[in-house]
Amino acid sequence: MDIIIFLTEQWLLVSLMCVLVYIYLWREKSKAGTSLSVHQVTALVNKGGSVLIDIRDAAEFKVGHIVDAINIPHSKVEKQLSDFAKFKDKTIILVDKMGQHTGNAGRLLRAHGYDVVRLDGGIADWQGQNLPLVK
Repeated sequence: MDIIIFLTEQWLLVSLMCVLVYIYLWREKSKAGTSLSVHQVTALVNKGGSVLIDIRDAAEFKVGHIVDAINIPHSKVEKQLSDFAKFKDKTIILVDKMGQHTGNAGRLLRAHGYDVVRLDGGIADWQGQNLPLVK
């Protein structure tokens, strides 16, 4: 009951806090690279000049992945930064299971000067659109 009284009496502070949290989350998301839909990723891959990096674990990758995707598990991205040097002139498209790990990997790669975008919704959204996977 006390929380309701606080919220009604301090509505301006609560509103300001909500706005600040939203701005923080929006900025953190934008630092990780632009999120692209399945169709935008398909168009980008078909145009060339990009590389798909699947950051799921190797076992999940073997079950099914997008054609020509390279598997570098999210837990090893920082350790294997040297592997990304050959993609310096390409757009790196990060893919994971549902989009939960691409943010951290994207921020790390952008901090090292890479052009990074993320598949919004991950492989789950790719499969939901009935797009092919390679096993």
